[in-house]
Parts: sequence; C-alpha cells; structure tokens
Amino acid sequence: MIIETKLEFDSFIKKYQNSDCILIPVLSDVNKHPIENSLCLLYVKLLGGDEYILPFNHSEAINLDISYLDKLNSDNKKYTFNKKELNHIIRWKNVIDINLVYYMNNNEPLDIDDITTNSHDYFNRKYYKMKDINTVIPILKHVEYCRKLCEKLDQWLDCGYEIYNDNIIDNLTYLESSGLRYDDEMVYSEYNLYTSTGRPSNRFGGINFAALNKTDGSRKPFKSRFSNGMLVEFDYDAYHLRLIGEVVDYKFPEGSVHEHMAKFYGDVTYDESKNRSFQYLYGHIPIDVVQINPFFGKVHDYINEIWNGYKKEDFITSNIYNKKIFRKNLSDMNRNKLFNYLIQLMETENNMKMLSNLIPFLESYKSKLILYSYDSFLFDFNLDDGVDFLKKIKKIIESNGLFPTKTSKGTNYHEMEDITEKL
Repeated sequence: MIIETKLEFDSFIKKYQNSDCILIPVLSDVNKHPIENSLCLLYVKLLGGDEYILPFNHSEAINLDISYLDKLNSDNKKYTFNKKELNHIIRWKNVIDINLVYYMNNNEPLDIDDITTNSHDYFNRKYYKMKDINTVIPILKHVEYCRKLCEKLDQWLDCGYEIYNDNIIDNLTYLESSGLRYDDEMVYSEYNLYTSTGRPSNRFGGINFAALNKTDGSRKPFKSRFSNGMLVEFDYDAYHLRLIGEVVDYKFPEGSVHEHMAKFYGDVTYDESKNRSFQYLYGHIPIDVVQINPFFGKVHDYINEIWNGYKKEDFITSNIYNKKIFRKNLSDMNRNKLFNYLIQLMETENNMKMLSNLIPFLESYKSKLILYSYDSFLFDFNLDDGVDFLKKIKKIIESNGLFPTKTSKGTNYHEMEDITEKL
C-alpha cells in the first residue's frame, strides 16, 4: 500500500507500532552522500507480512511531509541494511543493522550487488548524469527491488551486537556528518567498518581519506570551515606497542617508547630502534630478542597463547568488545598474521571506546572532529573554544596519559607544525 494521506498514515502507524519491521530507505540520488541526499521513499515491511511505501520525493505519488518520519520513532525493532545511512536521514531508537549482523558472523559484508531490476539498470545506464534518478524510476520497480533485498535480509534478523550496532555505528555517523572543508566546498567521508580486520576504510567521491599522501600536496586543500579556525591533529605515539603492552601487562616508563626499547638493542639510533620494534611486532621475533627484551618476551608468549586458543576454539575474541573472529572465515592464517589481525582490531575498538567518551563532550563546543585515521584524529578547531578545550580533548584521547599523543596545527592539512609541548 502506498501511503499518501494523513488518514492512510494514521491507519498504518497503528499497525507499525505493534510490529517489528524491515525498513529500506530509497534515497533520491544514487551518487550523492546520504548527508547531501533526500529521501525518495521508505519501504516498510512488517514482520507479519504487510508492505507499505511512504513517498517523500517521488514524481508518481502525493508525497508526505518529511516530518511524518518522526512518528516512526517507536519501541518496535527496526531492521535495516545500513543503519549509518539511515542515521543521516533520521535517527530512531531500536534500529538494527543487518549488514553488521551478517558481518559479525561471516567476517565480510553481505553482498547485495546482484540485486537490481531491469528498470534500475536501464535508467542508471541511460541517464547516469541525471540527478535524483530514483524519483522517476517507477515506484513498483522500487518495490520489486526492496522485495529482493528483503529476501536476503530476512535470513539475518538478529541482534546481540549492541556495542557495535549502537556505539560504533553512531560514532562513525558523527564523523561522517561533520564533513571536511575542501577548498571552498564541504566534502564528506564514508567509513566502511566491514573489512577483514574490522579496521575501517574511508573513501567517498574519489577521495581515499584513510590514505591521504603527506608529501605530495594532496592534503593542502583541506582547511578549516571557520573564519577563526585551524586544523589540529592528535597523533598517537607508538600506539600499537603501547596497546600490546597493556594486554601483556608490560609497563613502559614515561617518555619515549623507542628510546626505552633502544636499551635492549645495543648502540642504535632512535629511528633504528623504532624500525626494529615494528619489524618484530608485525613479523618474526628472533629468539635472542625474546630472551633479552622483556616486552617481546611477553609478546612472544601472547602470540603463542592466542594461536593455540584459535586452533582449539576455532575463533579468537577481541580484548575490548569481545568480538569473535571465526577460523572458518579466515584464510591462509598463521600465528603472526593472526596477531596482526588482532592488533588492528584492538586499535579500532580502543579508538571507538575513546570516541564514545569524546563525542558527547564535543556537543557543547563549536569545534568538530572531522577525520579519524587509525592512530590519529583531526579536528576543525574554532578558536572561540580556547586552548583549554584542546587540553581537555587531549586528556580524553590519551585516556588520561595511557596513550600519549603528538599534536600539530595548521591553516591546512599539509602545512602542520608541532605544538605538543604547548599543550
């Protein structure tokens, strides 16, 4: 049923509030970021079987006012393929990301690339330059598409991953919605959580935000959106070494990790010490290093522990959010590769845990967190917030000194100067 009047909507909402459902938003433009997009229509399938179309921007229908969406924020469970995309349109409680459920069980995203209709293929091929193409594709063809998608989603109507579903997806929603100023326009990132290790990739609109080159000038167009603003970056120091140190109960002394590790390597420079530590951490640890270096002695034992547990239980569990990575979903695995998987997952979960504290703090300030790249966080800093604001977020990011950072500032993302000592 297509809902086009208040009377029809009132009848629909009574059934909707008393039934869990699958929601499939159809955005107007297939090429625009959800933040810059509009909702063409919303497909609603009650788990009892009834189907509804709520049109908001379609040429064939009498469109509802977008305010009607607020009435759908009820206590029923709402299953959707991409919660983060839906978040950019409307924020509802009790929304469960089915792609996440599938990913947590299979360590890969649910593949829906094969779902289409002849009409969608025709319009997207012939009118690929047309804006808001979904507003002219016939509604019944959208229904056909949504039904095909529902067939895949029906198999994974589950929950139980609340921390990922709520905290992590909401954190990434915040980051995307902040946007970045690129020359004289705003651009938006898109974080993909569903990678083999759980470490989010981040690209949209031809920009790989997770791998912006530091030397070729590609970072220079990124500037502050504020007339009295600048970019400020916090970059973790020896992050993976410190993360593993927490897990294996090795307490690094205050100061430089790499200077501390150099004591075990003999007469080596800072850079040589850094290179050796990362070489051993991500590769093979020689037996002589295990014997003379107490940190890598503990790491060696830990690698053996997780490898033996993995072979025995057929999965490993993350240290922070207890995410399981199943043996059946991993290929060509060995103990060092498994350890590297776990390091990246540990990094991601620790970052997300920190962001769950940081983002609520940011709500009362003008400054915005605009980019997260593995071991660094980039802010668009409004000077009205003051230096004390930077000191407070530094404390949150560092978990009260547990994971020290280096801080830099600049008028653009390419020309940044170190201000660590000033904070």
